[in-house]
Amino acid sequence: MNKALNTVGSESKLESTEQKLRVELACAYRLVDYFGWCELIYGHLTARVPGPNAHFLINPYGLNYDEVTASNLVKIDINGHAVEYSDYPINEAGFIIHSAVHMLENTSNHVVMHTHSRSGMAVAALKNGLLPISMGATIFYDDIAYHDYEGPSLYLDERSRLQTSLGNKKALILRNHGLMTVGETVPEAFLRLYRLESACRTQLDASAAGEVTLLDHDIASKSGQDVNRFMESTDDYGQLEFNALMRKIDKLDDSYRH
Repeated sequence: MNKALNTVGSESKLESTEQKLRVELACAYRLVDYFGWCELIYGHLTARVPGPNAHFLINPYGLNYDEVTASNLVKIDINGHAVEYSDYPINEAGFIIHSAVHMLENTSNHVVMHTHSRSGMAVAALKNGLLPISMGATIFYDDIAYHDYEGPSLYLDERSRLQTSLGNKKALILRNHGLMTVGETVPEAFLRLYRLESACRTQLDASAAGEVTLLDHDIASKSGQDVNRFMESTDDYGQLEFNALMRKIDKLDDSYRH
C-alpha cells in the first residue's frame, strides 16, 4: 500500500514539474517573439521532460511563436516521434539539432535554444565570429563553440558532429546558420541566449559605426570570468531575471500559460 502511494506521489510530482517546465518554455517562445528573434515559424526552444525517458518538448510546427502555449507543446523522443497525441507535426531540422543534445545520457543540459535572428545569423557569417568588444561578449570569451555549416541539418549523422562541436561549452555559433545555447533550466538557457543575442547586436552596431576596439586577452578573460562567477553564484542561474520577464509577458498576454 505504501509503495503504491509512493508511486502515485512520484508520478504526481513529475507531472507538476513537467507542467512548470511547459509554462516556462512556452513563455520563452513568447519572449523570443517579443524581442524579435523569430524567423517566421522556424528555430526551436526545447526542454527535456523529467523522468527516465529521453523525451523533450518542442514547438508545434506551423504555429507562430506567439501562438505557443504550455498545452500545445509537443512531446517527442530522440527519434523525432511524438510520444503523446498532437494535432501538429514536427520540424525535421529542429529535431536533428536538438536531439543531438537531448540524446546525451550524462548531461545537465536539459534545455536547448536555437534562433535564426538577423544579428545572430550575421555574426555566424563572419569569419572571426563573436569578437571581444563589449562586456556582454566577454561572457563568451574562450567559452563559445563553433560548428561548420552542413546545410539545414536534415541528416542523423550530423548529431555526433554537433555534439563534438559543442563539447563542454554552453553556447554554440552554427556558422552561416544561427545561434544555440544550452542550460540545465529554461531560465539559464534563455538568459545565456539573451546575452549572446545582445553581444551580436552590439558587435554589428559598433562595426557599422567605425573601427572596433578589441579587448586584450587578459582583460577579456577576467571580465568573462567575473561576470560568469556572479551569475553562477546562485543555484538558480537566471531565475530572478526570467521571473521578471514572465511578469512582463503576463501583462501583455498570459495565454501561454494554458
